[in-house]
Amino acid sequence: MTADPTAAATAYAPPTAVPTQLDLRPHLDNTGITRPDDLGAGAFNVWSNTFPAQHLPPADPDDGTVDVGGVPFRFPAQLKGPDNLRCTGQRLDVPKDRYDWIYLLAAGERRTEDVLHLHFADGTTDPEWLRVPDFWPQTPPHFGFTSGITFPVMHYPRHIQRDMSPSLWRVRVPVPREAELTGIHLPDNPAIHVFALTLCGPTARTEKQVV
Repeated sequence: MTADPTAAATAYAPPTAVPTQLDLRPHLDNTGITRPDDLGAGAFNVWSNTFPAQHLPPADPDDGTVDVGGVPFRFPAQLKGPDNLRCTGQRLDVPKDRYDWIYLLAAGERRTEDVLHLHFADGTTDPEWLRVPDFWPQTPPHFGFTSGITFPVMHYPRHIQRDMSPSLWRVRVPVPREAELTGIHLPDNPAIHVFALTLCGPTARTEKQVV
């Protein structure tokens, strides 16, 4: 059967491919980054370890974002106060759009994987794995993630440990469903800390239907 050359092509207008940096400030409930003169101000884990503020990558002077592995993040650690959220089942609303990937700047108190849920405008919900390597420097990276921020020292409440190099990881979660995403339901797993979140949409494309 020969395809009708006059058959109408079905084109799907792509969403913006500009990364969407989610503002997490309303959800921040933990301080995991401290200055050398205020070591006891945070408690990333049960030992009150924290990441060193003096070794953060420089932020863009125009919008305050930090580039990690080619992805821009709105990094709350540049501000005063809490700088990350512990995952306790929060619902994060996102600008309604189609996305391919959810990038997170995150760290686990141990190697951790758990399920988050993606909510779409049509009412559907999909589970996806959120996998986060351990922040601990002696633990090798897992899940294939290599990009992130590695610090040359670790903070303790009363001293700076100079032979430990903790890491924040740039991890990602796929959005396989080609529908408008409206929300992310994080897992109830407080061992996972999220410092920043950026959503990336698909690149421009045209799909054709031939009958």
